[in-house]
Amino acid sequence: MPMPCRRQFFGDGLAGIALASMLADDALAESPAIDPTRPYAPRATHFEPRAKNVIVVFCSGALSHVDTFDYKPQLIRYHGQPLPGNENLVSFQGPNGNLTQPLWKFRPRGNSGKMTSDLLPCIGDKADELCFIHSLTTKSNTHGPAENVMNTGFTFDGFPSMGAWINFALGSENQNLPAFVAIEDPRGMPQSGPNNWANGFLPAAFQGTQFSSTKPIRFLERPKSVSRAADQAAFNALRLLEETNQQEFPGDQQLAARMASYELAAKMQLTIPDVVRLTDEPQHIRTLYGADSANRHKAAFAGNCILARRLVERGVRFVQLFNGAYASGGRINWDGHSQLKTQYDVHGEILDQPVAGLLTDLRQRGLLDSTLLVFATEFGRMPMFQAGTFGRDHNPVGFTCWLAGAGVKSGFSYGTTDEFGYRAQENVATPHDFHATILHLLGLDHRRLTFYHNGIERRLTDVHGQVIHDVLA
Repeated sequence: MPMPCRRQFFGDGLAGIALASMLADDALAESPAIDPTRPYAPRATHFEPRAKNVIVVFCSGALSHVDTFDYKPQLIRYHGQPLPGNENLVSFQGPNGNLTQPLWKFRPRGNSGKMTSDLLPCIGDKADELCFIHSLTTKSNTHGPAENVMNTGFTFDGFPSMGAWINFALGSENQNLPAFVAIEDPRGMPQSGPNNWANGFLPAAFQGTQFSSTKPIRFLERPKSVSRAADQAAFNALRLLEETNQQEFPGDQQLAARMASYELAAKMQLTIPDVVRLTDEPQHIRTLYGADSANRHKAAFAGNCILARRLVERGVRFVQLFNGAYASGGRINWDGHSQLKTQYDVHGEILDQPVAGLLTDLRQRGLLDSTLLVFATEFGRMPMFQAGTFGRDHNPVGFTCWLAGAGVKSGFSYGTTDEFGYRAQENVATPHDFHATILHLLGLDHRRLTFYHNGIERRLTDVHGQVIHDVLA
């Protein structure tokens, strides 16, 4: 048989290699086997997990990396000068001015000497326990789509959130509480709202349940006009009707799932009051988190952090904890376009002590051995002020998130941005890589966790993603 010519090799040959690789991945793909009558039953991992639970602290509005965790001496040295090579850079909201040094002093922290800023000193003091990823990039420079990417893997609405995928894959260790809980900021919902905890095209049982330390769970309590006896009688009658229908239509998975959701709601009516009763916490724990602060927003967010720990303590698989609310010109989130220093001083106080307290509390209870704490935001901010303002514009080409706890290195930094903190340049990472790594720590191969929808085997990482092995302990 004649050898293929160069054109044939780079055409048909490489196409065949790509196809073979895709088919190999397809052969690995598998949806979990779900019993619709027990959708939250624990399910096996693909391999031995390092973590069993996840808490995600998500800073809505895009926290500035160059003012918090990504120390750039050159940004200080060249303060007031144009960004070399990008002197006329136009970003999301228009032209940019000259380079602007960090608005808070950076100091070495812990034994590692990691440089972090005085904006978040309590978190900075935990630097020896944190694993920083400084080279993240994303697909969008708009808040809603970028929040979608960081929490669902896609810019568009309608895709399952990371928590829903994990709920779908692993189920729960507690059959009396949801496997996936989303705790909104006391000041309001994040920009992309329920997209961040939606089930998308996965079965509805796997969506996140909204909790708060300051608001009751919607529709959980019976109306005051209905007695406990009447409520129980109605529940028993409904269960009888559903069981009769299930016998008549034994293959109806939606019916079985609906019954399971009613059963969980009934159990939650008994378990939730205990979970959200933060007055049970001793004073030293409330002080650790800052829940006794005179700043009501800080105290409320601290309460949410305590609630996250109490949920994980009771076997809840995935807790999503938001800091920062919807679009507000940066007033109630991290979107610091015009008055970054003034606004971040407010937000930093709310965020800092409660998150550091959560990390300390998880560790002293032994929960950090099995819990992965994730600190994320939708993108970074520019190393210069926007022209004519005192704030930084959106920066999707370089920003920082961090991990702590089960399975990741401590006191470690991965990847870099350039010398001014503008663009990721070493070990560039994507949200798909970030998600693949989180799934890996939970014992899940991101290529195998799939769901067939509209003719496509969908997955959280789409057709992308590589586990960031360098951050693994």
